[in-house]
Amino acid sequence: MNLNHLAVFHAVAQEKSITAAARRLLISQPAVSKQLGQLERKLRVKLFDRQPRGVQPTEAGICLASYAARLFTLADDSERAMEELRGLHRGRLRIGASTTIGVYLLPDVFVGFRKAHPNIQLHLEIAPSELLQERLLNGSIDLAVTEGNVRDESLKSTVLMDDQLITIAPFNHPLTRKRSVTASTLCREPFVIRETGSGTQSLVELSLAQRGLHINPAMSLGSTEAIKRAVASGVGVAIVSRLAVELELHAKKLALVRISDLDIRRPVHCVTHRNATPSQSAIAFLAMLQKVIRAA
Repeated sequence: MNLNHLAVFHAVAQEKSITAAARRLLISQPAVSKQLGQLERKLRVKLFDRQPRGVQPTEAGICLASYAARLFTLADDSERAMEELRGLHRGRLRIGASTTIGVYLLPDVFVGFRKAHPNIQLHLEIAPSELLQERLLNGSIDLAVTEGNVRDESLKSTVLMDDQLITIAPFNHPLTRKRSVTASTLCREPFVIRETGSGTQSLVELSLAQRGLHINPAMSLGSTEAIKRAVASGVGVAIVSRLAVELELHAKKLALVRISDLDIRRPVHCVTHRNATPSQSAIAFLAMLQKVIRAA
């Protein structure tokens, strides 16, 4: 069915006049009559009885008018929905994040975004970088914020910031009272390290190994929170993301050890599907995330 013909029929059915429908549609009266005739021939039914003071729908016309009204109501609703999405008055945003980013950076962004756009549904999935990339490829999430490198050409990666890894020790540890120490001096201390989940070395171990240095692991733990607790208890020192220890440093539960010849940083990426058009909510979320990063 030709939707233009149906739109003309819908106008005539509402106005009950070919002349009034023509004025509403900004076309000529003969054009309205022609398109009605084409629709009647297509459907092989008579839709209106022409009368001196207008038209009256036939039984077929009444039936079709009910469907047309529903169809064009849906069309109006869809336009309003698109306007609401453009104006961030509705929608859903699915964010993926690696553990450090999801736990220590994004919560503040989520709170700010929720206050600014309360009608946008937010969902956060915290998972390893490789899994998040799979989620992006199958459309389960809209964007990911992660330290992991992108390996699939279908994904687009943009660096948002550098995550600095810093050395922490128990408060009042002898190393924390020095202006700075060397990496070789640090490596004499017992270390609390992060489990990698495989036989590979962590980023910290690899960075030290490149300088010909090796650490003495006193304990291997599966989360940053567990590492912080172990360090605060005096088990050893650790190298963790600065994002993860801001509160503990401020509360003097942990202290910073300044290393003169060691600077470990890892880029934080925003990863999206290369062929996906970002939603207005995703654009707004990234803008807020970048604002938080700049203010940090």
